[in-house]
Amino acid sequence: MDRFETSQDPPASPLPGETAATQQSADDRSLAELTKALSEQATTLARKEVELAKAELALKGKRLGIGAGAFGAAALVGLFALGALTATAILALATAMDAWLAALIVAVVYAAIAGVLALVGKGRVQAATPPVPERAIETTKEDVEWAKTKAKQART
Repeated sequence: MDRFETSQDPPASPLPGETAATQQSADDRSLAELTKALSEQATTLARKEVELAKAELALKGKRLGIGAGAFGAAALVGLFALGALTATAILALATAMDAWLAALIVAVVYAAIAGVLALVGKGRVQAATPPVPERAIETTKEDVEWAKTKAKQART
């Protein structure tokens, strides 16, 4: 072969880390090479989507746990409020004013705390539901559409 002639063998596939300028164009690669590259990219993409789904579900599970804990705390403080209201009713019957008024104030404070905790719990549970990896599903759909578009472009 003359030193000015070029080989007809297709060049090797680009190595990872090479820049776009050093990679061969899609027109120069065979259908088998393109199919292999698409398969590798689809596998990598699927793995990353699964990792994203796992991370998203873990975050939603954590939020759900915090919300359930706040509801539990609200129930406990509500029980204290019921105890204080019971003591208030007893003291109101037993004395004229002082003791039952103090017990009533404590009961109202406990009830207010229970209300706040219930609202916090409700907000946390709503933020965590539904426990579906919404972003992962959206990006997977986008990736499928992108792959379809690229496949159509490769055929033309």
